[in-house]
Amino acid sequence: MSESEAHPPALAGEQPGINRLTAPLVEALVRDRLQLRIGVKTLPGGARVVDAGMEHPGGIEAGRRIAEICLGGLGMVQLGAEDRLWPVTISVHTTSPVLACLGSQYAGWSLAAGEGKGAFHALGSGPGRALAQKEELFKELGYRDRADSTCLVLEVDQLPPDAIVEKVVRDCGVAAEGVTFILTPTRSLAGTVQIVARVLEVALHKVHALGFPLTEVVDGAGSAPLPPPAKDFLQAMGRTNDAILFGGTVQLYVDSTDDAAHDLAQKLPSSASRDFGRPFAQVFKEVKYDFYKIDPMLFAPSRVVVTNLATGASFRGGKLHDDLLAASFGEL
Repeated sequence: MSESEAHPPALAGEQPGINRLTAPLVEALVRDRLQLRIGVKTLPGGARVVDAGMEHPGGIEAGRRIAEICLGGLGMVQLGAEDRLWPVTISVHTTSPVLACLGSQYAGWSLAAGEGKGAFHALGSGPGRALAQKEELFKELGYRDRADSTCLVLEVDQLPPDAIVEKVVRDCGVAAEGVTFILTPTRSLAGTVQIVARVLEVALHKVHALGFPLTEVVDGAGSAPLPPPAKDFLQAMGRTNDAILFGGTVQLYVDSTDDAAHDLAQKLPSSASRDFGRPFAQVFKEVKYDFYKIDPMLFAPSRVVVTNLATGASFRGGKLHDDLLAASFGEL
């Protein structure tokens, strides 16, 4: 048996082109820049930059639409309301959770240039990743996209330097005029929304880390409360993570055995991690701001429901933690 037969690709069969699907969403974002309060500029080399929180304020709707772009045009992101301390929620659904979340939305492309105070580092998310193929993950997914235009979403508060622009253009195999960078600083409203809209993606990433077969994940949806933007990067990063870790809910639909579905429901919530129980900003500070010292199993929704389509049984794990959200978001 060959290695490919022993480990079949997670995305077997014909799949949609996520860059083609997102192209009209990106153009609509640019077209509606005035009402969305975002800025658009063309860099000297021809690439385009969308500013959703640096010199232009952006806002919740800009973040919602950017989150749908991150999902490769395969998902819906909506605002909702719940009778809780923090009532505004971000809800996400995609009919192709593996491709939308892991093949597009996941911030998996490391982009770095320069050293010292002038250094630039960002983790690229969006459909451009599927063109560049710089991550081992794409070998497992068995997915490669081809397109004449693309975009990347970067959670930064500065323009990408020439070296980064040239790298993305080269690695994606697209002319500079066909590349759009969408910038969403963590402290901005748009940045806050598009990060919290990763509640389902975070679950899929942990599903993968736990070794549950991605081929058995059929559908999924999730929601998490929208936190208030913070005064600085560390607090903003903490609040957006905590929205998912303490207040996120995900329902996954799988085609598996009941034992496997039950096991996934118990292991998937953030509370299964040894680092659970304190606001993320505090955890990050305690490890001297070294992400690699944090238990990777921490990054997950607070509450999960796993429904097995093969039997109709559902299994629950975790719960919501309003007290920890209050500690992170600040008391009303």
